[in-house]
Order: sequence, then C-alpha cells, then structure tokens
Amino acid sequence: MKELFQHAATTHDVTVRVSVNFLPEQSQPSAGKWFWVYHIRIENGSDQDIRLMTRHWRITDGRGMVNHIDGDGVVGENPLLKPGQAHDYVSGCPLSTPSGAMEGFYTFESENGPLEVRIPFFPLAAPATAER
Repeated sequence: MKELFQHAATTHDVTVRVSVNFLPEQSQPSAGKWFWVYHIRIENGSDQDIRLMTRHWRITDGRGMVNHIDGDGVVGENPLLKPGQAHDYVSGCPLSTPSGAMEGFYTFESENGPLEVRIPFFPLAAPATAER
C-alpha cells in the first residue's frame, strides 16, 4: 500500500492515504498553469459506520498564497463506510505556480457524533524543465 500512496494519516482509526501526480498534458507553464491529480483512499478502521459529510482543504501555492476550500462530501458523494471498508476517489488541483502543497480534514458523521479526520500534508511539485 505504501508504494501506491506516498502520504498517509490516521485519526480516530480512519486512515487517509494520498497519491499525487503532476499532469503535464493538463498544464501550460508558458501560461502560468500547472495541474496535479490526486488519488485519495479513506479506510475505516473503526468499529462503527461513518459517513463523510464535509471537506476542508488548505492549498498553498509556491508564493505562499493560501486558499481554503470547503464543501460537502467529495466529488459529489457522501460515502458511507462500514467498519473495514474503504472509499477511493480522484480529483485535481490547478495552481498558478510550479509548486505548492495541500492538506486538510474531512468531517464524518458517526454514531458517537462528528469526527474530524486529518488529510495528510502533501507537496505539489512540477518536474524541472529546461527552457531553451
């Protein structure tokens, strides 16, 4: 699992794993546009059902500008994870700099009330290219 997902964090027995890749075909460095795709796997290691309700992202670009993104669910879904189940989704992040970082948290509803689960910090870095 570690080979597929470079970053992971566990909170309240829920593990969030992240794999990130730069997409040169979606990027236009000459126009100041860089794009990354990230794959998230959420694993419910707890002994109760949990439903993902909201997400909060903190996205920092290479100039240190911070953008906070809040929303319901993930990619239009509010998945219910039973004990031992996992949920995967893929999304993307555009930046106006060739590097940056993301981190945040999800809020889940559980039998015992809301749970805040950390999304691990992960860097966004475009490969260096020689300008000629």
